[in-house]
Amino acid sequence: MGDLFDELAELEDSVDSHEERERVRETMRMAMEVQDSEVFGRVVFGFDRSDAAEALLGSLLFGIPMFVEGGTEEVGQFIADRPHYFLLTNALTVALVVGILYVADFQDVRVHNPLLGFIPRKFAGVLAIPLVTAVVVMTAWGRVDWADPWLAVCQVAVALVPMAIGAALGDLLPG
Repeated sequence: MGDLFDELAELEDSVDSHEERERVRETMRMAMEVQDSEVFGRVVFGFDRSDAAEALLGSLLFGIPMFVEGGTEEVGQFIADRPHYFLLTNALTVALVVGILYVADFQDVRVHNPLLGFIPRKFAGVLAIPLVTAVVVMTAWGRVDWADPWLAVCQVAVALVPMAIGAALGDLLPG
């Protein structure tokens, strides 16, 4: 099935008209529907409402402990005093999400119709949902003080690490 999707993606890039491209996309959708109904091992692409809901649930499951524990604030203070650790924390978050989505092979995740031509929708969604969730919940629960924006951003970055892991797992594991 993976080879079929590779060939259809190549065909989609090579066709000339919008109608032909749409026919290839329809063929890809039909192939998705007829593949086995196993939870794991399916080819997945795109990012829709159900993916967003799964990512939100995963990010909350991994994030709520981060919101109620003081360690998130302490680690945020630590990295606020060391900007290179802030960069490393964010690089770790991105690397973990890429690893879970595209390397760990839970599912055969394909990039389809990327944002701006190069950002995979699933990757962007799995990072954006926990980020927005962390900012909203940590602000609403008084876990960050935006009077010191740098410290608040660092504390959100700390909470984002496990939340992004939860979002990626939540999106992929249900199937």
